[in-house]
Amino acid sequence: MSEEFHDDLVEPGATGVPERFFDRFMFNLHPTWETAPSVITGFGHYPAKDVADGFAIVTTDTEQRNVRFSTELSATGGRGAGPLRFEVLEPNRAWRLRLAPNPTGMEYDVIWRARTPYWLGDVAVNNADAATTDFEHLVQSGRYEGTLLLDGEVHRVNGWYGQRDRSRGVRNLSGGQGMHAWFQAQFPDRSVSLLLVEDRGGGRLLLEGAVLHEHGVLDAVVDVRHDLRFDGLDLRDGTVEVVTKRGTTYLIDVDATAGGGFMAGGGYGGHHGRRMGRDHLEHDTYPLDGSVHQRTLDSPLTDRLASYRWNGVRGTGIFEFALSRSTSYTYRPTLA
Repeated sequence: MSEEFHDDLVEPGATGVPERFFDRFMFNLHPTWETAPSVITGFGHYPAKDVADGFAIVTTDTEQRNVRFSTELSATGGRGAGPLRFEVLEPNRAWRLRLAPNPTGMEYDVIWRARTPYWLGDVAVNNADAATTDFEHLVQSGRYEGTLLLDGEVHRVNGWYGQRDRSRGVRNLSGGQGMHAWFQAQFPDRSVSLLLVEDRGGGRLLLEGAVLHEHGVLDAVVDVRHDLRFDGLDLRDGTVEVVTKRGTTYLIDVDATAGGGFMAGGGYGGHHGRRMGRDHLEHDTYPLDGSVHQRTLDSPLTDRLASYRWNGVRGTGIFEFALSRSTSYTYRPTLA
């Protein structure tokens, strides 16, 4: 397993970085077979703005609970803020994550350990407004050990799946996207991991990723086709075909009807990196009764814990998706 990626976040006090520079991580945690609870935690440093912020989301069968927190980066030790603390136990192999009491009713003390090598790419896009997007992007599959406390009930999470996402660099928002998909299908011996972005005409803007095998092989993704069914902007089910550099084709059925995973609850939609002062914390709850959806929130981005089936093998994992809310866009399947 490569050690090339510098896994620690940039330290407080870093100088000489662009105003929009960020260094962030996101971890998800979920059972091997069930689709609840689904836990997503993220945190980032913005040294030029002297900001550190993060979030924690838990989705149950009936609701999604969110807590968001922010402070001055210079007021931290560089290892968390609000209720969240983290520690890189072994770079690119093991992290410890702890969430203290907070308004969601969720706490945890877990260790994530890598089960596959990581995929590391560079996302470089020249946007129409001349603002450059250029950042490193890493994904890696692992398993957890430890405990999750939810409403007073202790869950042993030993063996639960978790995909981590690390990104570092400069990201600028730009219009024109039609569909965004961060597809993470966890199977017992591998993870099918890819990022696909299409424009509003269905043309491909970005494709990166790989099938990450537990025995150490990393097989790059070279093509993706999809036939997905949406209820408005909300994914219900469908099929994704993934072709790898080694010539393997994966035809994966998706069931995304579990609900929840609305990333507006984690501050997506332009809130990350904003100066909120010291020790800022806010929280809310989204009922999963249809009253909250991609058109009522700041962002349509959704990290849905989905069920998968490939070649008779069951799997679970996060399917992150977002369709443009522009009336000029209509989803177009590419898998006949």
